[in-house]
Amino acid sequence: MTVQVTLLGTGSPLPAAQQAGPATLVRAGQALLLVDCGRGVVMRLAACGVLPVGLSAVLLTHLHSDHITDLNDVMTTHWIMTSGPTPLRVIGPPGTQRLVDAVLAMLALDQGYRQAHHADLSYPISVDVIEVEPGTVLDVAGTSIMVKPTDHRPVEPTVGYRIEHDGASVAIGGDGVPCAGLDELCAGADIYVQTVMRADLIGRVASLRLREILTYHSTIEQAAQTAERAGVRIFLPTHFLPAIAPGDEDAWRALAAAHFDGQIVLGGDLTAVSADR
Repeated sequence: MTVQVTLLGTGSPLPAAQQAGPATLVRAGQALLLVDCGRGVVMRLAACGVLPVGLSAVLLTHLHSDHITDLNDVMTTHWIMTSGPTPLRVIGPPGTQRLVDAVLAMLALDQGYRQAHHADLSYPISVDVIEVEPGTVLDVAGTSIMVKPTDHRPVEPTVGYRIEHDGASVAIGGDGVPCAGLDELCAGADIYVQTVMRADLIGRVASLRLREILTYHSTIEQAAQTAERAGVRIFLPTHFLPAIAPGDEDAWRALAAAHFDGQIVLGGDLTAVSADR
């Protein structure tokens, strides 16, 4: 397959037994790209037959805790499985270097313990950080990665990624509400991956803190409208809030189908979709 997208984690900050935290794996030609690092991401990678040491790059859409909580696990596992100094490439918005420096500081004691025990781990954890701005275009292992702005205010800056290889394209919007940058990211994409909320369900809860998330995330209807407006071929929702209750899949799908005429793939962790035509 030229390009394949796997939802590693479809959960939210609220713990769920069957849903890992937000993370997506994109296989594009020779590139293995991990987008975001929610809780349980290394376990989900292993379920796909991928180990952190095999990743071409980690892409961060933004620095909210639920999207970065297991970056430390990716970094440590990558390090202990290498046979020599091998930097892990981490791409993200401004602030990513500060984040990685803080994670390295947190891991300093662990690194010392392991180096004291294993003489061959003579080299430190190595991370190559690339901070990107909207408009940045990168080539990773022959795959093009374009960066566009997204709107997740007051979280700033936030970005989405358009990944292209051999004529196939994947748009990963991360969190946020509809905006011009998201439309540009998704234009004509084969697959569009987007965080989605159910306003009709969240609006009923007593907690103001939970209801407030609707102000800076796309509802499933809004995401479907973005997909339709952009001419997307396959809409792949993720990061569901609330978690989809068993038997409620048709209701979620119907809300999207009312606004999007293309293919809707609704699934939990480890759902995989190919962008090949």
